[in-house]
Amino acid sequence: MNMAEQKHLVTLRGTLKHNEPMARHVSWRAGGVAARAYWPADLDDLVAFVKAQDAAEPLYFVGLGSNLLVRDGGIRATVVFMHGRLDRIAIETGPDASRLLFAEAGVAAPKVARVAARSGMSGAEFFAGVPGTVGGALAMNAGCYGAETWEFIDSVMTLDRHGQLRQRTPHDYDIGYRHVALRAAQEPHHLEEWFVAARLRFPDGDEAHAKTRIKEWLTRRIATQPLDWPNAGSTFRNPPGDHAARLIEACGLKGYTIGAARVSEKHANFIINLGGASAADIETLIGHMHHKVLAETGVDLVQEVRIVGEAHDK
Repeated sequence: MNMAEQKHLVTLRGTLKHNEPMARHVSWRAGGVAARAYWPADLDDLVAFVKAQDAAEPLYFVGLGSNLLVRDGGIRATVVFMHGRLDRIAIETGPDASRLLFAEAGVAAPKVARVAARSGMSGAEFFAGVPGTVGGALAMNAGCYGAETWEFIDSVMTLDRHGQLRQRTPHDYDIGYRHVALRAAQEPHHLEEWFVAARLRFPDGDEAHAKTRIKEWLTRRIATQPLDWPNAGSTFRNPPGDHAARLIEACGLKGYTIGAARVSEKHANFIINLGGASAADIETLIGHMHHKVLAETGVDLVQEVRIVGEAHDK
């Protein structure tokens, strides 16, 4: 426990644990432990916690862990868990009298789809197919079925390394396919920031129609993705004008297995954990898929999943 934490811990209302197994918190069900883990009580508590940390202490923010691989040596840092903690969602009235959907970063993306539908909003249905939280969707511009998160963002709230909350708009960011980065002019000193909430703007729509679309897309997801096995969604981004799954399948990699990690026969851009896969198994398989596709097609696939931590215990 660092000195700053000793000084401020009495004011915190969240839960702190040491050596927390990350396999419990990532959808691949693999990987090492986090040196420290914190579950904030709410946004105010999160602000207090970040302020209490030593400036040199690395912080990782995790939602549902659906796009994350923690190496077997674990993370020598503090992991902050957002899902189920920063979970406020509400319909608000904007300054122009329009309706906005407010959601904190720990809200599961499918809940955004459901609340928007019940509120007579249209366009949020694709969130039902996003297996993460609002925070993760903001960080990577998550999308599916032809829609992306940042198409609907009115504003976001961020928390910086000093515990300062900021309101930002899409104009503050460079936004692309599975890419979101703060423009250098907005933060010239490269101070770390994390998304803690967003306000989304959706057009008015029909509740029944929105709910029907959600059911259709969930049915399609079940039919096309290996949801019966631990996985982290798409391993690679789709290259321009093509699909990573098509390229991987064309290289004969469906069913290819390393240890207990396998390229899904149902969807070639998914790696599944057959049971007991190590993070090393999964990372080695990712590397093999990338090398094989590059060698045979010339396409340099860009990894979509985030890999963090140490390869081995030291």
